[in-house]
Amino acid sequence: MANDSVTEPVRKSGVAPFLAKAVGIVLILVLAGLLVLWGVQRYVSDRLTPDPTTIASASLEGLREQNRLSAFAARYVAVVTSKQSQLGFTTEKTLIMPGMVRYEVDMAKLTQSDVAWDGNSKTLSVRLPAVEADGPQVDLNAVREYGSGGVLTTFTDAEKRLDAANRRAGQIELIRQAREPAMIKLARDATRRAVERSFAMPLRAAGIDATVAVRFADEPTANTERWDTSRSLQDVLGNRR
Repeated sequence: MANDSVTEPVRKSGVAPFLAKAVGIVLILVLAGLLVLWGVQRYVSDRLTPDPTTIASASLEGLREQNRLSAFAARYVAVVTSKQSQLGFTTEKTLIMPGMVRYEVDMAKLTQSDVAWDGNSKTLSVRLPAVEADGPQVDLNAVREYGSGGVLTTFTDAEKRLDAANRRAGQIELIRQAREPAMIKLARDATRRAVERSFAMPLRAAGIDATVAVRFADEPTANTERWDTSRSLQDVLGNRR
């Protein structure tokens, strides 16, 4: 009886350290498991979450491959009159010249430094080269000429000179109309919408709710802060290499 009463406390005192060690080991295993789980989630998130800069870079290359982007065209009509005087006689001819002008942007000039991503506002800023008026492409079938005729057109080359002068003046007039500020604005707006769609659609398809802001290199802007706080694709992708 005496031996039993002496050994009982010894048995109880030996269980406590064992339980403490077991609990400690379990806690360590749980923490290790949580760390592993966090690492796996982080790895999967980094691998599977769409990267807006990578998507924007792919869109940029697609636009550059188009070389020249034309999103707007307009038809103009030039009406010009030339006169020739010689030997006391005067003759004149009027030319009506319709022509089509296409507005293009040289996308080959677009670089990664012209595209910037602002992660805070989720805004992709794109800076495009200036819009260029290409043409005019004269509709020869619609050209009309009216002249007074007379002695000079019969006995001299006045008619040829009048035709040449009218063609030159007609081309200049078509270009002048095409470069009117109102027409350049329409061309910019159409091109802006086309480029915004080209960048926004792949981002939305990847589940990224982003705003695409497009401006032109020669276009006045009242807000350049966004570009100062954004990182160009050139900087972002360069840091990854």
